[in-house]
Amino acid sequence: MAFTSTDPKRYTITAALPYTNGPVHIGHLAGVYIPADIYARFQRLQNRDVVFVCGSDEHGVPITISAKKEGVTPQAIVDKYHTIIKQSFEDFGISFDNYSRTSAKIHHETASEFFKTLNANGDFIEEVTAQLYDPEAQQFLADRFVLGTCPKCGNEGSYGDQCERCGTSHNATDLINPKSTLSGSTPIKKETKHWFLPLDRYEAWLKTWILEEHRQDWKTNVYGQCKSWIDDGLRPRAVTRDLDWGIPVPAPEAQGKVLYVWFDAPIGYISATKEWGEQNGKDWTPYWQDSQTKLVHFIGKDNIVFHCIIFPSMLKAQGEFILPDNVPANEFLNLEGDKISTSRNWAVWLHEYLQEFPGQQDVLRYVLTANAPETKDNDFTWSDFQARNNNELVAVFGNFVNRVSVLTQKYYKGIIPSFGTLTPGDQNTLAELRAYPQVIASSIEKYRFREAQTEFMNVARLGNKYLADAEPWKLIKTDPERTQTIMFVALQITAALAVLAEPFMPHTSNKLKTSLNFSVLEMTPTWPEMNSDQFWLPSEHQITATPLLFSRIEDEQMAFQREKLEATKSKNTLTSTPIMAQKETIVYEDFAKMDVRVGTITAAHKMPKANKLLVLKVDTGIDVRTIVSGIAEHFTPEDIIGQKVSVLVNLAERNLRGENSQGMILMAQNDTGGLTFVAPKDPEWPNGAVIS
Repeated sequence: MAFTSTDPKRYTITAALPYTNGPVHIGHLAGVYIPADIYARFQRLQNRDVVFVCGSDEHGVPITISAKKEGVTPQAIVDKYHTIIKQSFEDFGISFDNYSRTSAKIHHETASEFFKTLNANGDFIEEVTAQLYDPEAQQFLADRFVLGTCPKCGNEGSYGDQCERCGTSHNATDLINPKSTLSGSTPIKKETKHWFLPLDRYEAWLKTWILEEHRQDWKTNVYGQCKSWIDDGLRPRAVTRDLDWGIPVPAPEAQGKVLYVWFDAPIGYISATKEWGEQNGKDWTPYWQDSQTKLVHFIGKDNIVFHCIIFPSMLKAQGEFILPDNVPANEFLNLEGDKISTSRNWAVWLHEYLQEFPGQQDVLRYVLTANAPETKDNDFTWSDFQARNNNELVAVFGNFVNRVSVLTQKYYKGIIPSFGTLTPGDQNTLAELRAYPQVIASSIEKYRFREAQTEFMNVARLGNKYLADAEPWKLIKTDPERTQTIMFVALQITAALAVLAEPFMPHTSNKLKTSLNFSVLEMTPTWPEMNSDQFWLPSEHQITATPLLFSRIEDEQMAFQREKLEATKSKNTLTSTPIMAQKETIVYEDFAKMDVRVGTITAAHKMPKANKLLVLKVDTGIDVRTIVSGIAEHFTPEDIIGQKVSVLVNLAERNLRGENSQGMILMAQNDTGGLTFVAPKDPEWPNGAVIS
């Protein structure tokens, strides 16, 4: 694409910093990292000056929660997941120029200096306020250490900083019926001093900057959420927290306090760019302080307020930095109809996908882009994944490239043939081909990546239609000269696909470029542009056979993935079942009335027309009696004959489906949802022995 006078000199592209409390999953990829990577690769293909940065967010409260659960230090958690996340991104092909981490020295220094500058300029308010405090855990409760009822929508599981149901941000003290996630107790309010960014000072400016200047170019969901926040009236926002994990507040009177993660984390984009500059001998400042730089933040919808209101207000207060040109936030991706959740392990994890589908990174990139939640929440299903691979990548894109490669090797031993007279059909096909780069580019520049990829696949469809109409495999025997022209045109489509694929499917693009021998061309194509008399692949150019770009995904692979999800669902159902509350208190005399004895099951059979009931004969040492027990879904009659049991023998008889049940067998539920007998471990205990 040709540059214009209004083009930026450079691009600073950021992707939301992932929390290092778990690996990357497909929701992260679809919402943030694939769109950002498409955009960065597209800009580089046009030889534009790009820095694309990200890094691990290692100071969030979820880190400390994970550390407590696993019984390790927060540093151990961040080191573990930073390694997994960084390697997963590299293997998947996310082309960061620098992937940093907020525990890095350069980030601590950058964030501390940012705070000190604003503090020295009087941009903070220092206030002593009453915050939620857990007296049992003996600590103040940061946002994710407290749950309660959202004051806006009534969601009973709202976090202290944000309700995930309605998207409203609030303070922990706004919650109704708050509970500490550390001890489960009701917190008290206790006074503590904090530093606040007075967002209300920037309200008039934000109204102009967002509601007027960006009304047309920002996505509806971004604009709408910002407008809602501004219309509600902006209030001071704390930038410090009472925690022992994070960047210490650089102020003498701030002992035991750290920078709030939403103050610290976005500064990570700046420190990552600084680090990149140091590593590459480049000046980082133009990428953040030159007005001719275009800054774009790729985020999920839960980060909109922080990137569009809080961080810009911080940058505005500091005074030296550019503001984001756009913040193309996506909605959420669900998995098989259920919300993706790290805590519930309900996700398709990237590092596991890479192990289970080796060499198929681009299949996942393609499917997640095709189903991207750009305007509304969308759903990932394994059936859709399989269908898009088999019916689109294999049958359309892969089929066209394979046919062209096979015929070129068969007819011309891999040498691009010369072309003769172009028919109107050839000319129309080439004209349509030459129009696609601009069509795709326009969609990408508008952050419509799903639309852009659809147009890319239309290039492959154009190629298939052209071959089907021209039928070179029939003409080769009767009109070899015409066949040469057909194959020449088909090869130009193939070359265009090789370049156009790079933002969407970089591994596939590299395979195709290698087989087309791009490296020896005098002018290697970037983002393809042709005049009417230009072509990407010249005659007499030697190419090699293209390997199969995609392979079919079989039902067995999908069955395995579904079984994994079913196992997770079963485990979640079990663990989410609340422990039964304690029953009404009794006195010792009530307990003493119970007569529990050792017994042995001597016979058993299923009760007719009852799926859950077994009819047992039990030797209690006193007598042999009939007991009806609801254990048929867990045990077969033949497996329990001879089983030692504990029997409540003085329970009043009860008629169950025509059988008089004369007692109760004591059972317990194990951690997999099954039942186990409560019985003496010593098999020598005689029937009738009293258990007390």
